[in-house]
Amino acid sequence: MPVLFELQYNPPAAFFAELPGNDVLLLERHEHYHKQTYRNRCLILTAQGVQPLTVPVVDGNRSEKVLISALEIDYRQNWVHRHWRTLQTAYGSSPYFAYYADYLHDIYVQKIPLLFDLNLALLHLQLRCLRLRIPVEFTAAYHPTYSPTAVRDRRDWLTPKAPISPEPDRTSVRPYPQTFGAPFVSGLSILDLLFMQGPAAGSFLV
Repeated sequence: MPVLFELQYNPPAAFFAELPGNDVLLLERHEHYHKQTYRNRCLILTAQGVQPLTVPVVDGNRSEKVLISALEIDYRQNWVHRHWRTLQTAYGSSPYFAYYADYLHDIYVQKIPLLFDLNLALLHLQLRCLRLRIPVEFTAAYHPTYSPTAVRDRRDWLTPKAPISPEPDRTSVRPYPQTFGAPFVSGLSILDLLFMQGPAAGSFLV
């Protein structure tokens, strides 16, 4: 069965934990942009606690009227430099930051014009790093609902305001050592898991 997600910016690890066992990762291409979601932000762990990294979009006040596949990134703001410096500060001493840094940096410096295309480039890299072999396809039109026997709809299932819900059917990520110690912080971007566990990261998706 296909599992349907909106395309997210460096998604939470729980996004990837949903993929095994499904036939296809179906990405929503025909929705309108939603503010304050993982579509343009991710959560990382810093010395000061959990911090969001947000990709600014062009004409942010009107952005919710724009199709997600057409939404432009605002490079007038120096967000690439800020995100990269924050990642270096938070994870530079982690076991596998250097292992993945060049691949990530190569994507960021391209200054990809559209948010959808940036997120897709990052997603393909992360799937390779996790060794998750699942076909990626796109919706042909927008449908507010799907038959639960045809599509596993996970759109807006994860949100920055409540990264992991206590719903019993939610998957989770097995706790792993994090840069800034106990207690374990859930709901973080997949980057946190990759930087800490490297090639073994996939084994923590449960």
